[in-house]
Amino acid sequence: MDTKENYQDIEKKPLLGLTLEGLRRVVADCGMPQFAAKQIARRLYVNRAKSIDEMTELSKQNRARLAEKGYVVGRQAPLTEMRSTDGTVKYLFPGVGRRDVESVYIPDGDRATLCVSSQAGCKMNCSFCMTGRQGFNGNLSAAAIINQVLSVPDSESLTNLVFMGMGEPLDNLQPVLDAIEILTAPWGLAWSPKRITVSSIGKIKELKTLLDTTKVHVAISLHSPYPSERARLMPVEKGMPFSEVINLLRNYDFAHQRRLSFEYIMFRGINDDARHCRELAKVIRGLDCRVNLIRFHAIPDSDLKPCSTAQMERFRDQLNEDGVTATIRASRGEDIMAACGMLAGRPRTETTE
Repeated sequence: MDTKENYQDIEKKPLLGLTLEGLRRVVADCGMPQFAAKQIARRLYVNRAKSIDEMTELSKQNRARLAEKGYVVGRQAPLTEMRSTDGTVKYLFPGVGRRDVESVYIPDGDRATLCVSSQAGCKMNCSFCMTGRQGFNGNLSAAAIINQVLSVPDSESLTNLVFMGMGEPLDNLQPVLDAIEILTAPWGLAWSPKRITVSSIGKIKELKTLLDTTKVHVAISLHSPYPSERARLMPVEKGMPFSEVINLLRNYDFAHQRRLSFEYIMFRGINDDARHCRELAKVIRGLDCRVNLIRFHAIPDSDLKPCSTAQMERFRDQLNEDGVTATIRASRGEDIMAACGMLAGRPRTETTE
């Protein structure tokens, strides 16, 4: 029985993005033995099957049962790609609601990082971010998140993954946690959690859950050490004060394998002077952390301007003198609108549904 051609009228249910527990429910639904869940997981995440027919560890009868119930693998290739002069590649993937989403592949010597999206658009409305300007179109499923990882052409060469693409990962917590489980579990991709970083504005309850249930690195968006100034850049400061985020982080150990970093986009005349530098060092004092200084990439209809390289270097050097490890993050992919804060996806059309 050809499972790719039959049962076209059945609602399709992707296997991709399911944890082992989810796959156990699937095999129970199909009247298959429980050990088949691990066989499916191995085919999905280790052998990277694109169709049920490729799951040859399963009997023909069991593959047919999956198809009869409407199950499909659920892999989707990128819709488009754009290549930067610096080697960065931006991929467009099917999204949700009215917007497709983007992922960014960043090769760097023996490292290859993929920046993945967790939402189509974003609710946070940060003034410096193109994604937030698109509004919120919906949460990506774990399947859509994992599809980005498995479906980029250089998937098997990836060394690191960062949840720094479109959306606020902790605003879509369960699918992100499921994706992390798939990435790190022995029945999944079996990555070390040290290869994964989740970036967040700092939703307190969700951040605590992430810290308690995973060992991935955490990067917190700061951008100003002064609450009133941060609120002008990031409206979420009003409801989710950075002071509460800091208080939560002080309860966790970042001195060993898990890393904590703060992201600090530098804006000319806004957050780049000695006063901000001193206050930043004061606010995070006592935490085992680093500060990533990020160049602002100009976006349409924004009055914000990037700092000079010299000013960023002065800021970095002063933080280092004050005992804070600070680095300037290299800018990648600006010429294809793939750099920090520039991802916007694309409105969905009939051809991208």
